[in-house]
Amino acid sequence: MKGSEMAKLEFFSVVVRNKPGKGAQLLSAFKEAGVNFTAIWGYPVGKSKSRIDLVAEDPALFKKVAKQLDVEVGKKQTAFHFTGEDHPGAVAEVLAKLAAKEINVHAVQALCAGSGRFGALIQVDEDDVKKAAKALA
Repeated sequence: MKGSEMAKLEFFSVVVRNKPGKGAQLLSAFKEAGVNFTAIWGYPVGKSKSRIDLVAEDPALFKKVAKQLDVEVGKKQTAFHFTGEDHPGAVAEVLAKLAAKEINVHAVQALCAGSGRFGALIQVDEDDVKKAAKALA
């Protein structure tokens, strides 16, 4: 894809009660400890819980602080981060490369970043990470 870059990032999931302010409380605690996040996305899991996926700039610091805060963190997972020139079909082009190799996508988060740029995070099954990295290179 013309004008785009890809990076493989690790992320971790945290499950919280699905109540107003729980995400803000969690992120504020990490902020106070100096943890900066590259990406954050959250969504409900059932009626009473929410899952927040976190890509920390410094994963080791994130894990250390999570332990200090007694925050239960899920296993390390991988996401592919794309940035590039925004144009019609920018994300479709990335997904087509995975489809051509019969790699199923678990989740996609994509946004226009302004100034003619876009960014996207793509998750695949951990068993497909190496195959996906090769397909997307």
